[in-house]
Amino acid sequence: MLDWSISLFRIRGIALTIHVSFFFLIGYAAWTGWNTGESGSWPGVAWSVGYVILVFMCVVLHELGHAFVARSYGVQVPRILLLPVGGMAEFDRIPRNPGQEIAIALAGPIVNALLVLALAACVPWPTITALTDFELSAKSLLQHLLVLNLAMGCFNLVPVFPMDGGRVLRAILARRTSYVRATQCAAATGKLLSAFAIILAFAGMFITHLWAEGVLMVLLFSFIFWAGEAEYRHVKSEEHDAHYWRRRFAAQAVSRERPPTSPTPS
Repeated sequence: MLDWSISLFRIRGIALTIHVSFFFLIGYAAWTGWNTGESGSWPGVAWSVGYVILVFMCVVLHELGHAFVARSYGVQVPRILLLPVGGMAEFDRIPRNPGQEIAIALAGPIVNALLVLALAACVPWPTITALTDFELSAKSLLQHLLVLNLAMGCFNLVPVFPMDGGRVLRAILARRTSYVRATQCAAATGKLLSAFAIILAFAGMFITHLWAEGVLMVLLFSFIFWAGEAEYRHVKSEEHDAHYWRRRFAAQAVSRERPPTSPTPS
């Protein structure tokens, strides 16, 4: 499923790709913009689609923050994949050094914090009314992006593995216990919080009747639930293989060092 993607271009050797399902999000944004204000509002379509594109430009910057810090530790980053629920930088490995993992995890939210500061220098802090009125202006667009980056940075710090906050949690636990055990605990915490969020999303859909937004939240946390379990299984499999080969090499080393026995005369 994740291979159903289209390659756009490369940023310093990192391929930027979008999943085919991303076009459904663009279509939904266009439909929402068309129904904003007066019926058949082309400016509304442009505003809504433009906002989604700018949001995912911020997502790309967030993922590049992770990618560039990871590369400084020798990690290869073949691509960044954009999905309707967000972005994902793909690493060839995750450093098991807790300090390095924390630095990589925090790089994305730090990028969001810098974007918030930059946007706050350009436009005044938005009021609740300004955020709900959806005024078709550059000022309103930048104010929405300001709040979006603040929300993105804070949301990613929630300890839901394998999101950024969950990786920080895993790294902290890895200082006190084994890497596999730390991953198991972080993944279990992430699955519990994801399941709770899915229940809230379903409840919110029936209370607010915001069906599309609710479905998107359910898909997001379902993906996080699956990704956390998948990474735990991968780490557990790696540890099992490493343990097997350590025992194999140790047995071979012992057999080579053992002196040959002389035949016993009959």
